[in-house]
Amino acid sequence: MQKVTAGLLVREGRVLIALRKAGKHMGRKWEFPGGKIQPGESPEECLRRELAEELDIEARIGGLVGTARWSNGVVDLEILLYRAEYLSGSFTLHDHEALAWVAPGQLESYDLADSDRELARQAINALQP
Repeated sequence: MQKVTAGLLVREGRVLIALRKAGKHMGRKWEFPGGKIQPGESPEECLRRELAEELDIEARIGGLVGTARWSNGVVDLEILLYRAEYLSGSFTLHDHEALAWVAPGQLESYDLADSDRELARQAINALQP
């Protein structure tokens, strides 16, 4: 099972999601930014690296918010959702077509990647006052 990380970045009460590029696996679907954990890398190191590679941002990685498992019969993923605090950088698009800052209650109205739907529910619960 491949472990991947995802970041829950929150700014002014809104959550960052990213639109996957058309032509990629699950293209034109929204997701939490993140990626695959490399050998010898901690989940926190992975997420910090992925946010830098995908978005040109530096982030402080916080606690684990939740986990989800997803499989399509070929790929089996365990996704770890961590809080991430934006520190600096430009939010440049490399692997995505668009970014959106979304109210937590609106997350499920977006066409999320199948692998991120359960994470969205966990994010909503974690962000409730």
